[in-house]
Parts: sequence; structure tokens; C-alpha cells
Amino acid sequence: MPDSTIHDLIIIGGGPGGYTAGIYARRAALKTVLIEKGLPGGQLNNTDEVENWPGTEKISGAELALNFARHAAVYGLEVMNREVVAIAPGPDQHTVTLDNGETLAAHAVILATGGSPKKLGIPGEDRYYGRGVSYCAVCDGFFFRDKTVVVAGGGDSALEEALYLAKLARQVYIAHRRDAFRAGMILQQRVRQEKKISVLWNTALTEIQADAQGVNGVSTQNTLDGTAGFLATDGVFVFIGFAPNNSLVPTGTRLNANGYVLADDRCETSTPGLFAVGDLKEKYTRQIVTAAADGCTAALAAAHYVASKKAGLP
Repeated sequence: MPDSTIHDLIIIGGGPGGYTAGIYARRAALKTVLIEKGLPGGQLNNTDEVENWPGTEKISGAELALNFARHAAVYGLEVMNREVVAIAPGPDQHTVTLDNGETLAAHAVILATGGSPKKLGIPGEDRYYGRGVSYCAVCDGFFFRDKTVVVAGGGDSALEEALYLAKLARQVYIAHRRDAFRAGMILQQRVRQEKKISVLWNTALTEIQADAQGVNGVSTQNTLDGTAGFLATDGVFVFIGFAPNNSLVPTGTRLNANGYVLADDRCETSTPGLFAVGDLKEKYTRQIVTAAADGCTAALAAAHYVASKKAGLP
């Protein structure tokens, strides 16, 4: 394949990590294309308000996502709205196959595919998805105005979404399997102060029930003594974490026991020229700012890698 048809870098995923990588790659004059199958910004579009992006006290997730895309456009980043179905690593270049059968080649690839919401794995969850079961309060909260909802989870996302739902719903319950939240203290304080929110400690959801109109209740179990219960509700919102979207990770690339990609301090994986950023990568914390930091690191490392390849260096 002629060098003129080979990209220096292909970025797969258009979240904070992917777009930051695109910005730094273009600043490094790399011939780069970013491929995103959905909206620019990824999971940011499902976030009501962002209050921990440095330099900005409060901004909607959708607006911050748009800012990423606009910033990248200033540097002429090429963006393709397609789905990647396969990556084939090679000694000279990597090949990326799109859902329309088209193939692209690049010296380096950055995987920024993020994660997907974990499921409870209980009866009724899949069956009633879209009929009262949701994984996105910003997307579906409007449909529960003046109704009762249950939020499953105890981390930052669960509390953030519960606070958002409290603006719309009549009553919000947070069902948490433990007796203490994992979320930050500011969020915990806000939840305690919100009169519409009640917390069900040591409570697991065991089944989601519904009628012809949709969800009408959940079966519960006390995690300490096993006591069974039932709670009437119009909706169930699940926020118990994310699983890495690792289906595109080439065979042989090292993963940890939970499926997260193992990468070094340059975000390079065990496959040369393949980098992983954001929620796909094993790391201590998963925040917008750390995804962006990964994107910066991976792009600069990729620029060094590409320069070495073109110079014929090992």
C-alpha cells in the first residue's frame, strides 16, 4: 500500500480521550482520522452537568462534548461517522475494517472505545428495557416526571443521576447493596439534603416486575438478613459501573482479569503501535479529565512511534 494512502494514526472512539488524542495528534502534524459511530463526546452526551472539568465550574455534558469536537475541528481533524468492526495488527501497519467493508491502514491506532453500563442481571431487566428500565437518566428522565423511580448503585454516577431525577420525579429511591456510598462526599451531602431522595441501605434488587403499561415494581432482598420485600415504582435506573468495550482489542493484546486493557505509562499496549485510553484502559480512576490526559499521552507517544517507523528505527 502506498505511503500516501496510509494514515499516521487512526483513533477509534470520539469521547474525551479520543478527541483529546485527535487534537494533540493534529498539533503534532500527524495524518489522523477519528472514527466514531455515535455522537461526538460519547458518554458525555448522557451526562446532565459536569462540575469537575478544570477551569469550568459547571457545564452540560452535551455542551462539553460539542466543545471537544469544535476544538478538534480547528486543527483540521478528519472525523468519520462509522462503526469499526475489526482491527488487524501488522508489522508495518495496522488495518481497520469499517461496517461498510472499507479498510483503512495506519502506522498507529489509539483505542478510545470506552465502556458500557453494567447490568444487574436480574429477571425483567432485559425484558423491560425501554419500558421502565433505563441506564441513562438524562435520556429518559423526562418520561418519569411526577412519578416514582428507583436508582440502583452507590457510586458517583448513581448519586449524580439520582439528583438529576429528583428534579423531575415525585420520589427517588436509591437502592444500595452496602451500608455506605462509594461516591464523593459532595454528592453524598447533596443526596442527604434532597428531600425527594430516600436511601435503601443493604438492599439488592432481585426482580423487575411490570404490567401492560410498563414497570410497576421491584422485588428486593436485604443483603444482611435475606429479608425479601417489594417496592412499587414506575422506573428502574441502573448505575452500577461500566464494563470495557474491548471487543475490538486484537487477540494477544494483554488484558486484566476484568477485561481492561493493560498499557504502560505511554498508554501503549502489548501490541506495538496500539494504544489504549480512557475507560478501556486499566487505571485507578475513570474521570473525564483522566481520559483526556490519556488521550494527550497516547497521541504524543504515537507521534514518536510513527516518526520511528518512518525513519526505519526498531
